[in-house]
Amino acid sequence: MNKTQPTDADVAAFLAAQPGRRAAEGAELDALFREATGFRPRMWGDAIVGYGAYDYRYASGREGTWLATGFSPRKAAISIYVMPGYADFGPILDRLGPHRKGVSCLYVTRLDRIDVAVLGELIRAGLRDLATHWPVRAEA
Repeated sequence: MNKTQPTDADVAAFLAAQPGRRAAEGAELDALFREATGFRPRMWGDAIVGYGAYDYRYASGREGTWLATGFSPRKAAISIYVMPGYADFGPILDRLGPHRKGVSCLYVTRLDRIDVAVLGELIRAGLRDLATHWPVRAEA
């Protein structure tokens, strides 16, 4: 079971409480993720805003539930969870703007330095790819 679980915490309150520009960036990302996914947000743990969920079970027997996509407005960089790790999103990422890539997420230091329309395209592509491996549902 994953340590990070969905909660009933208020997403809007969490985003509004972020320091500096992260509050406005969080609100902008929330609108973008809602539009791109059609899902309402839910807090996962104390710092991740998630959209949709999926259940997984690996050949090893490990199983759990995880958010389908989402973000966390962290101090150093915004973590954007859109990459399920199964597909090559290079052509989309090439058009995104400055970012760093992790195992299953992107790190963006400033939202105003990337192309948010391309981010929306990436979110949709990530969900489509994820759905080829695990059924994605609207809420956890």
